[in-house]
Amino acid sequence: MSVQTIQTTPIDGQKPGTSGLRKKTAVFMQPGYLENYTQAIFDGIGGISSKTLVVGGDGRYFNDVAIGTILRMAAANGAAKCIVGQGGLLSTPAASHLIRKRKADGGLILSASHNPGGPDADFGLKYNGPNGGPATEGVTEKIFARTMEIDAYHILEGGDIDLDTQGDSQLGDMQIEIVDPVADYAELMGTLFDFDAIAGLFRGGFRMCFDAMHAVTGPYAHEILERRLGAPAGTVMNGTPSPDFGGGHPDPNPVWAKVLMDVMCAKDAPDFGAASDGDGDRNMIVGRRCYVSPSDSLALLADKADLAPGYAAGLAGVARSMPTSAAADRVAEAKGMAHFETPTGWKFFGNLLDADKVTLCGEESAGTGSNHVREKDGLWAVLLWLNILAVTGKSVSELMEAHWTTYGRNYYSRHDYEAVDSPVANDLIADLRERLGELPGQKVGVLTVSGADEFAYDDPVDGSTSTGQGIRIYFEGGGRAVFRLSGTGTDGATLRVYLEQLETAPDALDQDPQDALAGIIAAADTLAEIKARTGRDGPDVIT
Repeated sequence: MSVQTIQTTPIDGQKPGTSGLRKKTAVFMQPGYLENYTQAIFDGIGGISSKTLVVGGDGRYFNDVAIGTILRMAAANGAAKCIVGQGGLLSTPAASHLIRKRKADGGLILSASHNPGGPDADFGLKYNGPNGGPATEGVTEKIFARTMEIDAYHILEGGDIDLDTQGDSQLGDMQIEIVDPVADYAELMGTLFDFDAIAGLFRGGFRMCFDAMHAVTGPYAHEILERRLGAPAGTVMNGTPSPDFGGGHPDPNPVWAKVLMDVMCAKDAPDFGAASDGDGDRNMIVGRRCYVSPSDSLALLADKADLAPGYAAGLAGVARSMPTSAAADRVAEAKGMAHFETPTGWKFFGNLLDADKVTLCGEESAGTGSNHVREKDGLWAVLLWLNILAVTGKSVSELMEAHWTTYGRNYYSRHDYEAVDSPVANDLIADLRERLGELPGQKVGVLTVSGADEFAYDDPVDGSTSTGQGIRIYFEGGGRAVFRLSGTGTDGATLRVYLEQLETAPDALDQDPQDALAGIIAAADTLAEIKARTGRDGPDVIT
């Protein structure tokens, strides 16, 4: 085995977003592309000589090959050790926990999250820091800068790498430790939740359906739900990770998890349903004929988290991303807790968590988590819901009805316009931005605009400022519409429109969300000229 220094040139501006770098799989498979970006990560964090890294991914196509390349490069760059999930698998929250538990210097997570996988689909790679969370903006900028000037990468030639057998091996001077990807995470969950109470639910005939969507959470759910908690075999469906996620789209929402929704809406539906995504950091919660929006789920968990042992002392505070509904704010205000509104991206929550300003965090895009790791955590959210169900003895629908009666209901929906031509999407946002000052007082259908701005965030921990985080338009009567372009896709741009209306009247809490939001939906289309500019009759996905 010998270290090779390969001369190279920058490839196509590899700028990572809030969730690392995502491209088509074929792009990552280009000669030198993965190598360039990996070397840029190593250089951008100040080198990895004598450091320990955690490495793993969601099992999508090219995962194992890419890990082999990364390990050879880590060895060539002087790393002391790499801790790797068996088979190359590690859910994103499990990787975060492993970085923290083993006091590693960081980690490389291979995933495109909820995006489809396969040779014609998507791939991704991101760096997480020593706190287990996504790279800070400062580190991300250093990595990007290095991709623009990189001239060589280092890689070890020769030597076999066995990802499937637990134990230690050597690759050059670097130690590789292959670990059970599930064990440490499952142990952590047992310290946070009352497993005896949850097991009692299942012994009493409680029925659940968990859709792992052919993704990485399958092995975790089989171990925790079926083996440790005693849920009947078959509770977990689609539980074997697949390189192309069974040909599906591993995004836990009512559109892509339709099979689960059909099960939960059937006459003999189970008591509880849930799903997670490609890399295990998102969740969907469904009761019997009762879908719970991610915003409402965050609010309910903020209200009831102290029923679980890990949170019995109460919460320091709760944080939500700006597009997430204000439902959690209402809980925090009622309980006298701190609450924060941040830009989208878990790294902003990480600062608040590290400073002990909050305990619970959530995003409307189905991500929820706490201070146990520095990533959102799909299965953790499911277990917290199960703990609450076990202690209260109530159903999902009963819990939500009681919650809305107490705090009011923030009707909420997200409309996604996918693969919009990028210039069209950018022009739509730019034109709306230019008109913000003209909007207050304007009548739009039956609504009147009360305020409009573009969200900016001053981080209370590190003092950094983030601008251009989304356009917000408020309406008299407690409604708002938010417009953002998403960076999670690989084709064109995704225009996300977030719609919210607060309702406190007791006789108006059981409407269909799309009906309750009809006025906001119409106003958002009129103000942004969505139909006229995109040529779309409606959104591609409604959640």
